[in-house]
Amino acid sequence: MALRAGGNVALTGARRMRPCCHGLPARRVRNTALAALAAAAFMCLSACGFRLQGRTPLPPALAMTYVVAPDEQTDFVQGLRKALISSGGKVVARREDASGTVHILRDEVTEKILSVSANNVPREYEVTYTVEFSVTGKDKELLPPQKVSVTRDYSFNERTLLAKENEEAILREGMARDLVSIVMRRLSSL
Repeated sequence: MALRAGGNVALTGARRMRPCCHGLPARRVRNTALAALAAAAFMCLSACGFRLQGRTPLPPALAMTYVVAPDEQTDFVQGLRKALISSGGKVVARREDASGTVHILRDEVTEKILSVSANNVPREYEVTYTVEFSVTGKDKELLPPQKVSVTRDYSFNERTLLAKENEEAILREGMARDLVSIVMRRLSSL
């Protein structure tokens, strides 16, 4: 601080905010510009039809859905039930109460060896998760049988057998989630 003549104190070395545009501080102008840029980006994304992944609206024919599957406990069937509920539908226990029925005709995982070592030990596998389904309404077929599948491959090492079995289980769960999202997109387009 320095003492000026007349008893006024002046700050030396203190930063003063310089006006940038029309007397506004530079920070305020920068924040306003960033907010305008974010609003413009949001409007562009919403104008092109972009929406966050999540809830897929169901058609009225699937408001009350009955799911028929050979095995009710697979990752796919359980994921499909959860997705139907989170999309605003209701999964009913009796076919008579349903406005639509999803028939799971096939739900299987196949495994194929892709490569082997010099000792004839498998090194790489290909896992394919296949689902075939159809949808019927009260009195008509809404969607003919459709087959969707997802394929992934993973390496195998017999020294880390426990970890690789866990990796395969996680891979299968992820593939089931992918299939559920594919099927839900098809159901929402009815």
